[in-house]
Amino acid sequence: MKAIILAGGIGKRLKPITDYVPKPLVPLNNIPIIEWQIRYFRKFGVNEFVICSGYKSEQIINYLDTKNLGVKVSYSIEKTPLGTGGAIRNARRFINDKNFFVINGDVITDLDPRQLKIKPNSIALVPLRTIFGIVGLVGDKIIRFEEKPNISNYWMNAGVYYLTKDIIQHLPKKGNIENTTFPIFATKGCLTAVRYPNAFWHSIDSHKDIEECIKNMKLKHYKDFIFKK
Repeated sequence: MKAIILAGGIGKRLKPITDYVPKPLVPLNNIPIIEWQIRYFRKFGVNEFVICSGYKSEQIINYLDTKNLGVKVSYSIEKTPLGTGGAIRNARRFINDKNFFVINGDVITDLDPRQLKIKPNSIALVPLRTIFGIVGLVGDKIIRFEEKPNISNYWMNAGVYYLTKDIIQHLPKKGNIENTTFPIFATKGCLTAVRYPNAFWHSIDSHKDIEECIKNMKLKHYKDFIFKK
């Protein structure tokens, strides 16, 4: 199986770190995000990767080419930002299999991607989380306080997909797959949801996200999960 890693983001909210390194090389517990992602997929039997990169792509290439991760890596370089949909389309020459995985370049998770293979064009979903504490009230009395709970019955895109090669012809040359191709496919009933109610999942968009992810990686023993054979 092959996986595409969408690693072209500039990571403006992670400045000044991303003034010096691209977002995929931002370290979490001394290992860059992109290495975590490759090791994660390799754990589930994926051993071929296409890295879609643009900003400071030479640093990503130099890093991965010096690592012995036991996988095959190809690079699809963007001269200008293409968005997630445009990036996948730009990498089409590397896609020979009927189906392939895609992951956003800032996602850290332990969800089992093999469950997405039940149906083509599947999207992993995780429970929606609020960044605020919520309270339960009876009249004006607070009877319950929950810090950053999951919101029941609402799900969010986890940024992990299992797509068919046929979807490429429907991708924009420039733009995000989430607000171009996916809405059209959704209205036609061509997308399948796979829910992961208890998955470990973080998206690294800010300095606070880095702190929280590192803390929870340690609590979850995520390194043991990834490196244990």
